Amino acid sequence: MTTHPAGSIEQHPDIIEMRARYEAAAETPVAQGVHGLIALTGLYLAASPWIVGFGGLTNLTINNLIAGVALTLLAAGFASAYGRTHSMTWVAAVIGVWTIIAPWVVAGDMSTTSTIWSNVVTGAVAVVLGAAAMGVAMMRTSA
Repeated sequence: MTTHPAGSIEQHPDIIEMRARYEAAAETPVAQGVHGLIALTGLYLAASPWIVGFGGLTNLTINNLIAGVALTLLAAGFASAYGRTHSMTWVAAVIGVWTIIAPWVVAGDMSTTSTIWSNVVTGAVAVVLGAAAMGVAMMRTSA
């Protein structure tokens, strides 16, 4: 028994073709590289409090851990089901912008130079990779 009505939009030929196009674009080496780099950026962001040493900055530590895990999970979604997750690629760039401003918003005057540099560089990388992930859908595939 199906839960979709007979005229379900999910079975529309244009939707099927669009998802196939996105999946084909996501299988290119460039797209796979972008998704892999987003995952690595997320992993670094999550681990950065212990790599850089965010001593005494508990709120910023928790913030980076959550944002890093979210970025890594987004990358996993992009890599495994791009046809269904391509519309969320902008979130990677938003997480990057948040990462850039978080030392001032979350930690305030307690931020150190190393925490600021770590977040600004990691956030900038996430913004660039998020923009690149948005561009993956625009890539032409040879079909």
